Amino acid sequence: MIRSMTGYGSAMSSFDEGSVTVEVRSVNSRGLRVIVKGPSSSASWESELKPIVEKYADRGRIDLHIRVEDARKTLGPTLDGDRARAIIEACAQLSDEFGVQGEVNLTSMLRTPGILRDDGFGSGFEPGLEMIQDAVNRALEVVVEMREREGARLEVDLRERVDAIRDALQAAEELAPGRLAKERNRLRRAVEELTGKGLEEDRLTREIVLTADRWDVSEELVRARSHLEAFEEFLDRDGEAVGKRLGFLAIELQREVNTLGAKANDAQISRLVVEAKNEIDKLREQVENVE
Repeated sequence: MIRSMTGYGSAMSSFDEGSVTVEVRSVNSRGLRVIVKGPSSSASWESELKPIVEKYADRGRIDLHIRVEDARKTLGPTLDGDRARAIIEACAQLSDEFGVQGEVNLTSMLRTPGILRDDGFGSGFEPGLEMIQDAVNRALEVVVEMREREGARLEVDLRERVDAIRDALQAAEELAPGRLAKERNRLRRAVEELTGKGLEEDRLTREIVLTADRWDVSEELVRARSHLEAFEEFLDRDGEAVGKRLGFLAIELQREVNTLGAKANDAQISRLVVEAKNEIDKLREQVENVE
């Protein structure tokens, strides 16, 4: 089963002193990137929490939003008196030394970032690391469930596109031999129109043999089918991060189909190539979401 890189989950750990709420958002990324956002003291948590995330995900940007609530804190924000005092003194200095006009008032002070604080530690409650890790683990479990559900939907879509590409290749292979018969007739008519007499059969046969070699698409068809089989094998792998390998196979598949189109020399085969390339483009877009 493949997994998507997109998911969301949340969990809360609570005690008498307060609670920790963890929200986890996962989006596409080339590798695994973990970002921890929360109170000012959360900067030190990233090194402790990243190993936990690595147990649940191999790829994707994982944002951990940690919110701490103190059950004992007083209602409302608290004033940062030192910061307010420093701002007032700085304003007075601007006025005295540089002649800047204006007054410091309540409205302008309240608009200054950091004057009022509400960081969740109002009465001194600071959660222990185990409390945070518990919430992170449970939130990540929800994220994984969502990524697996989305992965199941992606897999259905990818398999349908693989089948559509295989059908187009099969139809192209069935049409390919008919090109030589058409070319033989075209050459015969062209010579008759130019010279008024038919082309020697031996000469015509040699020309058709050379044309068959230039138009041969058997190798492209074999390689394209091999890529499709490998693609399906990776889809069958359970619990592995296969997104990068699926992306590589999609690129190689596109290369073979492009060559097939260059050798087509037939309107019907060209249309089938266009259909296959359209499916491959959609395949590549969807693979970008696979872990």
